Amino acid sequence: MNFKSLKKSLLLFVLSSSVITGLAQSKTTSIYHDKWIDFNKNGKKDVFEDPQQTVEARVSDLLSQMNVDEKTCQMATLYGYHRVLKDQLPTPEWKNEIWKDGIANIDEHLNSLPFNPEAKSEYSFPFSKHADAINQVQKWFIEQTRLGIPVDFTNEGIHGLNHDRATPLPSPINIGSTWDKSMVRTAGDIVGREAKALGYTNVYAPILDVSRDPRWGRVVETYGEDPFLIAELGKQMTLGIQENGVASTIKHFAVYSMPKGGRDGSVRTDPHITPRELHELYLYPFRRVIQEAKPLGVMSSYNDWNGMPVTGSAYFLTELLRKQYGFTGYVVSDSEAVEYLFTKHHVAKDVEDAVRLAIEAGLNVRTNFSPPETYILPLRNLIKSGKVSMETLNSRVADVLRVKFKLGLFDQPYVNDPKLSDKKVHTQADDDFALQLNKESMVLLKNEPYKNEQQPILPLDKNKVKSILITGPLATETNYELSRYGPSNNPVTSVLDGIKNEVGSKVKITYAKGCNVVDATWPESEIIPTPLTNEEQKEIDNAVAEAKLVDVVIAVVGEDEKRVGEGLSRSGLDLPGRQRQLLQALYATGKPIIMVMVNGQPLTINWENRYLTAILEAWFPGAQGGKAIAQTLFGEYNPGGKLPMTFPKSVGQIELNFPFKKGSQLDQPGPKVYGKTRLNGPLYPFGYGLSYTSFEFKNLKINPSQSFNQGDISIYVDVTNTGKLKGDEVVQLYISDEQSSLTTYDSVLRGFERVSLSPNETKTVEFKLKPNDLAIYDKDMNFVVEPGMFKVKIGNSSQDIKLTKELEIKNN
Repeated sequence: MNFKSLKKSLLLFVLSSSVITGLAQSKTTSIYHDKWIDFNKNGKKDVFEDPQQTVEARVSDLLSQMNVDEKTCQMATLYGYHRVLKDQLPTPEWKNEIWKDGIANIDEHLNSLPFNPEAKSEYSFPFSKHADAINQVQKWFIEQTRLGIPVDFTNEGIHGLNHDRATPLPSPINIGSTWDKSMVRTAGDIVGREAKALGYTNVYAPILDVSRDPRWGRVVETYGEDPFLIAELGKQMTLGIQENGVASTIKHFAVYSMPKGGRDGSVRTDPHITPRELHELYLYPFRRVIQEAKPLGVMSSYNDWNGMPVTGSAYFLTELLRKQYGFTGYVVSDSEAVEYLFTKHHVAKDVEDAVRLAIEAGLNVRTNFSPPETYILPLRNLIKSGKVSMETLNSRVADVLRVKFKLGLFDQPYVNDPKLSDKKVHTQADDDFALQLNKESMVLLKNEPYKNEQQPILPLDKNKVKSILITGPLATETNYELSRYGPSNNPVTSVLDGIKNEVGSKVKITYAKGCNVVDATWPESEIIPTPLTNEEQKEIDNAVAEAKLVDVVIAVVGEDEKRVGEGLSRSGLDLPGRQRQLLQALYATGKPIIMVMVNGQPLTINWENRYLTAILEAWFPGAQGGKAIAQTLFGEYNPGGKLPMTFPKSVGQIELNFPFKKGSQLDQPGPKVYGKTRLNGPLYPFGYGLSYTSFEFKNLKINPSQSFNQGDISIYVDVTNTGKLKGDEVVQLYISDEQSSLTTYDSVLRGFERVSLSPNETKTVEFKLKPNDLAIYDKDMNFVVEPGMFKVKIGNSSQDIKLTKELEIKNN
């Protein structure tokens, strides 16, 4: 070891040994006093250092003490270890870096993602070691910068905290399929609790994008296609995260999820959305969650709308977010969103001009996988030249400081007791919850009797079925159970292993892969069919031979993480590769086939729906996905999930989704009128999902049935389990505006409750219909409730309506 390396190692040892892990221990350092910290090290308690002062007074005082270098440093993100930051812990060289004057936030520091092997850190696990390391980094910023402004440590968390061995939750599309608000609230609480214990203070979640085009790659990361469902679940996730004293940063604001043609990757531009749809559909979840859950963060997207790149638009970042919605947190850019103003959208002449546009629009913090000085130095030039005013700079920095004060970073900047982190992160109770969330996300799409049997094939009876073939390319695959935006390095259970563990020695299990997820020519094979290779035919023949020897075939098919996700999109939605040929060959054996779908977006499974005996939609479950699927197939759990997206029959029907404008998705006339020229209707509608039991709805009541729109309207309905098994039903409330000044949606979702019922049990479900639930944007874009008749509808899908009654709104 040379002298320089030895010196660096000794310094790291000194820093490590002197870390303060709580206020009591830190009193030995001169700036740490009873109930306050002398951040600026001037020997007195300034207003910004006094916890008894108001947040606004503290922000104003701190801002008055900051120079331009310190202010501009509070407007950029430093990506963590081996993204941009080269060091795991502070080094002497940090005094020569731009963050010597502070930094707004550090993202994904020391979280050890397997997708980036170079980012593997010795400090990510045990959890207490990470909390201690974050304390050391925070300690450097507090003690080694002039004003000691604490760092906001950020991380992803859309389906579990994006950290080594944190609790793994299923993908957001699974979470959307639960339609279970209380479970989503608990999921948010777990994410927030684990973030807090590990030293993260800000979580990039939930995603509130509305997925209206199933070809889009990030459908898997959303809660679905309906703005009300997304708003309700997003609100619960946000509240759950923030009740732990951690910021929730909602994303991606706005209109991010409808790029032209559903194209992802480097496109994400030109969404074909009218101004009214913008507000009715795509902004609706953001407005509701901001106003009702008060998230402290918003991530601005890098797409445009109507020619306006969002991150350079004062309309989006100031007029809508702050003036109309009342957002009081800080806006962080999605990666490269600022640079795209110059390189993609070409609304700026150079990078410096792009920085100016973003700042003036309302952006607070730039995030990108490049050193923070690539943003901070152009910003300083803009300040020096007067192209960005000090008033604008102060306003943007104040927003960042305000969040840091609200998070308590100036009162307790450190993880109080790092050792407790080992008991607070990924507990057995968390694992049990994650398994239940996985199970609640299962959606039963088809379940019929096999041949002359009286009962549907599912659930399978371990005492009657003697042998089962498990086949399909996803039977042993587990990569879909992990994600770039979720926990990593957890043990995962494949479907094959889950079934083997479930049946034990009672049932003989055989396995044959059958085919790969895709063939060698895919995706070209979706438009130019090619013959099977000898090896592909051999794989299918082997599966067929095994199928002939068993009682039941379970085929696990769909997509893996290389087919759907960020940067990926599809032009077709059939099962990719040779998977349909495999299923057709298996069907020809005459054996009952249960198809388990692992996929991240709706698929056009028309042949499969017509001919196969049962279909279970599993989406992209979490690490215990194989166990959740097995318990559902064998009746340990009765599926009760509902589809959060419409399944089209063909990509030629897109857009086909819910809600839809009156008449826009009606069937074409029959052959006696103009002739049939296209497919009509969805394969499975929004809100659809079967159960192993049956339910009945009765006694729909509306109180009052006539209103002057001056208060809530109560809607009651009784739901009874009329079958023989305990099960969950999702009671869905839809509203139709029977006449309005403008064309409105055929119906809109305005309430849902997931209810668990034993056989013959009845529960009364109550919905509270608020005035805004009946409002529309009128011709002048005012959000108003128009008097008239409304139809209240109760069902268990958007198409299966069981009860209806009328509600009248009168003129005041």
